[in-house]
Amino acid sequence: MKKISKTEAEKKIKDFFKDIREKSPKEIKKIKRFAMNNNIPLKNLRKKFCKKCLSPYSGKEKVRINNKTKSIVCKNCNHANRWKIKS
Repeated sequence: MKKISKTEAEKKIKDFFKDIREKSPKEIKKIKRFAMNNNIPLKNLRKKFCKKCLSPYSGKEKVRINNKTKSIVCKNCNHANRWKIKS
């Protein structure tokens, strides 16, 4: 197996997330594992898909903001993903 450099890995991850709406949960799982193996944090990119079922957000999900918390309810599995909002 050929070792890939960190900058090449980051570029591959960014290219993957440019058109995430067309991706399947299996592909998202693969790129997530790829990032973990190369010790690259996804940071804000992890907010583009559901934590539970790994399906990409279409933009039609229910979004709510309450007390410095943003919550998105997944259309596929009805799981509420919550993140703190930095002020």
